[in-house]
Formats: sequence, C-alpha cells, structure tokens
Amino acid sequence: MKMTPSEAFVETMVANEVTDMFGIMGSAFMDAMDIFAPAGIRLIPVVHEQGAAHMADGYGRVSGRHGVTIGQNGPGISNCVTAIAAAYWAHTPVVIVTPETGTMGQGLGGFQEANQLPMFQEFTKYQGHVCNPARMAEFTGRCFDRAMSEMGPTQLNIPRDYFYGDIDVEIPQPRRLDRGAGGSNSLDEAADILSEAQFPVIISGGGVVMADAMEECRILAERLGAPVVNSYLHNDSFPASHALWCGPLGYQGSKAAMKLISKADVVVALGSRLGPFGTLPQHGMDYWPKDARIIQIDADHKMLGLVKKISVGICGDAGEAAVALTRRLEDKKLACDASKAARGEEIAAEKTAWEQELDEWTHEKDPYSLDMIEEANGEDGRYLHPRQVLRELEKAMPEDVMVSTDIGNINSVANSYLRFDKPRSFFAAMSWGNCGYAFPTIIGAKVAAPHRPAISYAGDGAWGMSMGETMTCVRHNIPVTAVVFHNRQWGAEKKNQVDFYNRRFVAGELDNQSFAGIARAMGAEGIVVDKLEEVGPALKKAVDMQMNEGKTCIVEIMCTRELGDPFRRDALSKPVRHLEKYKDYV
Repeated sequence: MKMTPSEAFVETMVANEVTDMFGIMGSAFMDAMDIFAPAGIRLIPVVHEQGAAHMADGYGRVSGRHGVTIGQNGPGISNCVTAIAAAYWAHTPVVIVTPETGTMGQGLGGFQEANQLPMFQEFTKYQGHVCNPARMAEFTGRCFDRAMSEMGPTQLNIPRDYFYGDIDVEIPQPRRLDRGAGGSNSLDEAADILSEAQFPVIISGGGVVMADAMEECRILAERLGAPVVNSYLHNDSFPASHALWCGPLGYQGSKAAMKLISKADVVVALGSRLGPFGTLPQHGMDYWPKDARIIQIDADHKMLGLVKKISVGICGDAGEAAVALTRRLEDKKLACDASKAARGEEIAAEKTAWEQELDEWTHEKDPYSLDMIEEANGEDGRYLHPRQVLRELEKAMPEDVMVSTDIGNINSVANSYLRFDKPRSFFAAMSWGNCGYAFPTIIGAKVAAPHRPAISYAGDGAWGMSMGETMTCVRHNIPVTAVVFHNRQWGAEKKNQVDFYNRRFVAGELDNQSFAGIARAMGAEGIVVDKLEEVGPALKKAVDMQMNEGKTCIVEIMCTRELGDPFRRDALSKPVRHLEKYKDYV
C-alpha cells in the first residue's frame, strides 16, 4: 500500500498491539504523533524522560508485552539511558523509539544533535536504524520482534526527516518464537541427576515469571519434594503460601532459604542466570553449596555456566523445561522420595524459625543504629524502626498487589518481608540498582493492570529523584500508592561510612521538606505516619483511595536512622593513608 513513513511506523505498532506509550512530545516525531490517537495509541506525557522509560519497563513486566517509550532527539533521548539499562537487566521487552537529527544536518553540530546509537549499545539487544524511509515498517517490526525474542530492550532510531514522504509498504506481522524445553540429551541427563538427588533444591528465577510458569515449577517441586527458593529480587516467582516456598536468596534475603540451599546436593536453577550479587554470602552465611551438582535452565544459552560451574545446561523455556523434567521423573524411582516427609518437616521448621526471628528483629543492633534508637526514644517515639514498619506493611498488603522497590537500605531490607502468590507482582531495578526506579515503574505497571493495587517503596533520597512523576499520576488519572521511608539520609552508602570510615559522614545527610505536603501541593493525597499502629491503617487507606476514588497517595513514614547490613561489603576495605595530613582519616 502507498502511505507515509509516519503511517507505516504507526501501523506497525498497531500490528504489535501497542495501545500505550510513555514520553514527552517533540517536533522530531510530531508527524507520527499526530495520528497516534486515531490509531488507538495513547501517548502518556511524563515529567522526565527517565520516568517514561521506567514506566515502559513496568508496563512490559506486568503485561508481558512491549513497553514503548519515545522522546525528542538529543537530550530527550539521552535522559532515558539509565532507565533502559534497568530494563535490560530486568529482561523487559521495551522498545525505545529515538528520533534523531535529520540526515541533511548530521555532523554539523546542529541543535539537539547527538550520535544516539552508541548511547544505548550496552543496554539493548538490537538496534534498528532506519536508513531509508521506505524501510520504516521493516525496521519497526524487527525491533518489536527482537525485543520479545531476545527478552530485552531494543532501539528504533529514526532520522527525523524520514517520517515524511510517500512509500510503498507492506506492514509486517509480528513474529513470535515458540520456545521449546531444550535438548533431549541435556533433559535426560538432568533427569538422571535428579533421580539420584538426596536433597534437591529449586531456584525459581525471573525466567519462571517471564514464561508464566509458576504452576509448572510448582508441579516439579512437588514431585521432588524440593524446597523452592526465589532468586534475588524475584520474590514473585513462586507462591509464598505454598509449603515448599522458602523465600529469596541474596542481599537481605531469607535465612530459611539460605540454610536449606546450603544442604543441597542438586540445585535446579530454573530460569535464572545465577547472577553474582544474588548469591553472595549474607547474614554471615556463605550458603552456596560448593559440592552440589547444578542444573541450570535459561532461554539464553550465553548465561549457562557463566557465573557458577554447572553439571548440565539446558537452553530452553523455563515452563517447558519444567514440564519435560517432570514427565521424565514420573516413572523414575527417586532417591529423594524416601526423605520427602522429613524434608518437608525441615522446611517448615526453618521457615518457622525465620519468621520468629523476623518478628523479634525489631531494630538493628550495630552501635550506630543503637545511637539512632536512643535519639528516636528521646523524640517520644516520633521515629519508627524500619523493620517494624516493614512487617506492618507486609501484614496490610492487599490481595493481587503489585509492589516496586527502589534501591537503598530500607528498601533492601524489605526483601525479607515481601511475599507474593502471583507472578508479575514484584519489580526492582535488579543488578543495575539505580535510584529513582520504583515510583515511575509502578506507574507503568498500573497503566498495564489498572485493576490491581499498585504500591512503590522508596527512601527519601531516591524519592527526591522521582517524586515529580506524582504530577503525571494526577494529570492523567493513574492512581498509585507510594510509600516513602523518611530517614533523612542516604542510608545504604552511609552504612559504609559507619563500617569503614569511622563515622566520618560526607554528603550523606538529607534535610527534607514534608513529602506528604509536597504531594498535596501537586494535587495528590499525603499521609504522615509517626506511630507504629498507624502504619497498616495508613497503607489500607491509601490503597482504598487508589482503588475506589482514583487518587494517588504518598504515605510518608518517619523512620529512625538505624541501618541494616552494608550493601557492598564485598567491594570495600579499610582505608590506608600515606600522606601526613590524612593520617587521622583511618
């Protein structure tokens, strides 16, 4: 058909079922933007383009479809780099559309000119550059296909003058891979290893969520009687109400999960790349089983054996592989069958002990935190202990909730307290670990699933980077609930100054205004919580406003400055000073 490149671009997005995009309007793509609405596409304007790309990430992670973001060439696009990196490490199918300087002005140093492909080459699975207007639909379709097949962001780069003209074009239809279970030989070998296992443990990873394979994982776990631990920051990869669920590994994870996996003789890493940060020692335990045989299943063959030495690598879909293994084990006599009941009792005992420890772990115990507790008590209890707050928030969580967490000390401690029964419910910045992630991501998640309660967690430092998107919620009727932990500091890095730099605090203190007050000034609701018994009711009230009144509410919780375990103990050492004027700084 004869059409303009703008029409070809838009119609290809329609073929890929795009209904929502996030960004800020710009002249670079205005000819295409002019026909978004009649094509059934809503462009949701944001406050900042980083927020737009995070929203596309959240949208993609909840829906399992593409999240799409777009912006003005040059600075609008460069603002998205950090958020696209977060989507890359979350394996989210985000398509970032990057209109660029027109072809006749490239290389002349014109207004808002930049070489935009190198900006994203580290954080995209594919970069499509429209080199001729006649190929607009071809490159657009390929970017959407590759985002799904490669499980990550792709970039569609379009010179701004290529939106115009007349072309003959056929709109490509989406191509989706039908992923299989993996090679039969590797599956047979894995089944043989599992049949000999005395204490098998399953790590349920992000691949289980992306494959919608929680049920297949459950069936395999029940056949083996195997404890199931969540991989780091994938707390929604196995139902927390199930008897075999043991909680997450990694930073601030579950001691029950760590103690049980330390006993494993066979580990099935189902849909997990076994990232290094997610298997580091924690709670004083180097829990990774050194002599266990590892069966790793991942849809990306490059991840197999990359981080941990493995016995068998299976390149396949997590759900299909789980089904194939279960079938192979149906008629086998398993060595672990005889101890299944005893193993179940051990799982229950470890979980009970961990829950009791969490109940009693009301505040941190290092000297700095004890000072902060004394300060809080001197303020008539105005400041609340973070762990107590997190426990109360956990108890007040609504059904079918979606939660996003930012980076930071209290948010990391929350890993021990966040439990889910449904997939596509928990979103974190993964190993990219950027501040300002949680709030815009939960906005995108809410757009994708408006029927589900949406809650973000952020510390006051990270909140300062993202709170402007409150105006996006108000302007465009996207109600969410944001919990802000107000402890007046950059806690995660400050903990390093406590442990390694003799409490010499540099640039760690924050003097904040009332975040609830700022929220009200933006047109949202705001609640300040400074009593423990008000934490749960405040969250329930905010969620009720979200779901029944369509209102965004910021819940500002006044917390002590006590700090959990350091974030990067593995990357720091005690300081050494050679120059005389620095001798006291040790």
